[in-house]
Amino acid sequence: MSRDLITGLVCLAGSVVLLALTYNLPGPSLLVPIGPGFYPRIILGITALLAGALVVQAWLARRRAQPASSTSEAKGPNYALVLTSFTVFGIYVALLPLLGFRLATFAFVLALQPLLERPRDAKGWTIAVAVALITAIATFHLFQDYLSVLLPRGRWTGF
Repeated sequence: MSRDLITGLVCLAGSVVLLALTYNLPGPSLLVPIGPGFYPRIILGITALLAGALVVQAWLARRRAQPASSTSEAKGPNYALVLTSFTVFGIYVALLPLLGFRLATFAFVLALQPLLERPRDAKGWTIAVAVALITAIATFHLFQDYLSVLLPRGRWTGF
């Protein structure tokens, strides 16, 4: 079994067990229509869905897999990329109160995409900008409007 298949199965099982346990939490109070199990159910449901997708993807990849040639070299861990990714995330966290959630998230996603896989042409850069823009707008509206979570506005921008 591949690592992805094992990881997906473990995450799926853990998410389903924890999701089932959230139904033992008390219901909502009279003043608040959302009970204490609401947010954990959202997170665990999404985690279970993504873990299921990983299981399916790994299973399909296993079926399509051809015997690996003996000339292919396996790459080792890329510690520099991990350190750089954490540094970019740290800069994002530091910029949140200064630029605000929307601009900092846009900049973070736009900076992280080329770090993980550099776009090859103008179309790739256009897609990177579009993904960063959609991510910033969608997460802002999800948290601000739907979940009623106050997100930071920038001291420098007021936005």
